[in-house]
Amino acid sequence: METIKVVIVDDHEVVRLGLKSLLNRVADLQVVGEAGSAAEAERVVEQTRPDVVVMDIRMPGGSGIEACRAIRSRWPETRVIMLTSYSDDEAVIGSVMAGASGYVLKQIGTQELVDAIRRVSRGESLLDPGVTGKILERVRGGTGSGLGDARGTPESLTEQEERILALIAEGKTNREIAAELFLSEKTVRNYVSNILAKLQLHNRAEAAAWAVRRGLDRAPRSEQ
Repeated sequence: METIKVVIVDDHEVVRLGLKSLLNRVADLQVVGEAGSAAEAERVVEQTRPDVVVMDIRMPGGSGIEACRAIRSRWPETRVIMLTSYSDDEAVIGSVMAGASGYVLKQIGTQELVDAIRRVSRGESLLDPGVTGKILERVRGGTGSGLGDARGTPESLTEQEERILALIAEGKTNREIAAELFLSEKTVRNYVSNILAKLQLHNRAEAAAWAVRRGLDRAPRSEQ
């Protein structure tokens, strides 16, 4: 069993200790570092190179969102889950724009958090389709600055990847995409990973925004 390395970032020591104690009881998880501020988070990630960072959104002296952006820029292989006390659209959208793979509420159960860390470590997204929809509204309205900016081109994608990208832009989940294109969920996950890598994007929301900006959010469906 491969161990998933985790770093916890929260300005409350009690929260960090509690999460560390809970996660270290799980056989395939190992907390390799912790930080109490956004500035410290970047240093700890550099030292430990974790697979997943669980990061508080709001911390004194620096935003978790800015720390997420810095970490994802320097170490794109490290995934970030944002931790928040309540669902705030602006904070969640800001997190996604910074490259986070999703967010969880601090009231989340232990097993749900463990499942979230495992999913994110595999390259999956925790984003609710509704969040992606709100981001796309901003892009279509011209206010989603920075979203979907990539060096990739439409020509770098295969026809099947364009179909899948179009479905992502419609807010479809991997399961829904798999059902529509008669593929397995694993195959769809692989396609999504390839799309993000080719376009040098961080997550599904950015991919969806990229598609909308280039008019690829209505790609033709395959004939079955």
